[in-house]
Amino acid sequence: MSIKIRLTVLSFLQFFIWGSWLITIGAYWFQTKQWGGAEFGAIFSTMGFSAIFMPTVMGLIADRFVNAERLLGISHLAGAVILFLIPWVDSPGAMFLVMFINMIFYMPTISLANTVSYSALKRSGKDVIKYFPPIRVWGTIGFIAAMWVVSLTHLEKSAGQFYVAAAASLLLGLYAFSLPPCPPPLKGADNKEAGIQMGRAAFSLFRNRKMALFFVFAMLLGAALQLTNAYGDTFLHDFARIDAYKDTIAVKYPAIIMSISQISETLFILAIPFMLHRFGIKKVMLFSMIAWVLRFGLFAYGNPAEGLWMIILSCIIYGMAFDFFNISGSLFVETESSESIRASAQGIFMMMTNGVGAVLGSMISGVVIDQFFTYADNSKNWQGIWLSFALYALVVAVAFAVFFRHQHRPQRLDVASH
Repeated sequence: MSIKIRLTVLSFLQFFIWGSWLITIGAYWFQTKQWGGAEFGAIFSTMGFSAIFMPTVMGLIADRFVNAERLLGISHLAGAVILFLIPWVDSPGAMFLVMFINMIFYMPTISLANTVSYSALKRSGKDVIKYFPPIRVWGTIGFIAAMWVVSLTHLEKSAGQFYVAAAASLLLGLYAFSLPPCPPPLKGADNKEAGIQMGRAAFSLFRNRKMALFFVFAMLLGAALQLTNAYGDTFLHDFARIDAYKDTIAVKYPAIIMSISQISETLFILAIPFMLHRFGIKKVMLFSMIAWVLRFGLFAYGNPAEGLWMIILSCIIYGMAFDFFNISGSLFVETESSESIRASAQGIFMMMTNGVGAVLGSMISGVVIDQFFTYADNSKNWQGIWLSFALYALVVAVAFAVFFRHQHRPQRLDVASH
């Protein structure tokens, strides 16, 4: 089997695990368990908390002590056990603890999978820039496939979604041990000196006013991403309370409707090199922020019947909102950081978006929804929720346009996009 196919399987399963529950856990939480919104926000914050420190810890272990592919396999096997136990959890507090342990094992596997892929491609003499993106696209396809499996088997409100994730995690955990070896490149290195250098690199980045400001806005947009992940699916499920909508396709198969977002994501990736070259990072990031405003605003006025077009359009716009922020932001960090600290810069970008931003977005939104947009019967004022999210994204966009200063240099971004 070619190395490209082997790594494609890795990428597919890596995100199939996440797609099995990330979008549909809200329906299980609110519809089946009928637990509160504040606790649900805390559940989604587990991804952020683990992303703050675990990728760095696991990276240190993989760099110095254990082969990356073995660490990847061990992490997924442990995650499979935790996912299998989730259906027996019977309280929000216990669910938080179990999900936090699950994310401690899962979040670092994203960067570990990339490390294994990069290493295998280089060892086989292949150009990483040319070969990795087509492989990574299969991760998004795996995420979509998982959503479809869960939706078509009617497991969106069932604990069965975690069994699907556990099975995929077990399969990938075993499969990882068959991947090409990725030995620790810094075995025996001075860990203390490495830590000091990492701290200095991080300090130098935040000392740069433009970079510090960029990371702050990255954190704010990271919060917006958590809002749509946490509440999109359960929003569609709630229309089942209304007789006029309960038999519509969007209510019966909401995960399939939401998967349009991921399909759109795969398409907008192709537009990024042109957009960065033509408009520059500031305008592309502004396009992303405006897309977030439209994403939430269309949800506010859409419905599964005559307003289905708004929901579908919102899902299509998500591709722009996500890609123009995540991928373009990563390219900006790459082009603005010196070669000696680029790895640290990318780590900080992930920490601010998937770590700090995710934690704040999850926890604050849960409390706000419980306090201001939840009725006595535990139903939600979804229009108010989505409009408040749209207003948040609009404020962030205006602030970014006013305070962030960057001169577009087409030749640098053109290099980064090839």
